[in-house]
Amino acid sequence: MAHVLRKGPFVATHLIRRIQNLNVRKEKKIIVTWSRASAIVPMMIGHTIAVYNGQDHLPIYITDRMVGHKLGEFVPTRSFRGHAKNDKRSRR
Repeated sequence: MAHVLRKGPFVATHLIRRIQNLNVRKEKKIIVTWSRASAIVPMMIGHTIAVYNGQDHLPIYITDRMVGHKLGEFVPTRSFRGHAKNDKRSRR
């Protein structure tokens, strides 16, 4: 479900504050966040954001093609380890 257009995209306030501070100081540091639902906005381009996937924080370098997507889309929460060797159902 999309966010209300008149309000703009949802971005966690602590994330906006940290990115603005880094942009003012022209620094590039990794920003750690748990907010997977935050949308990627143009001011984030060029920064590295470490997003929590349930076990640890995975770093994501934000590019211009990611604008409009959510942070959680780029951090998988499950890792597929393949089918079992003796699984008969997977061979059908």
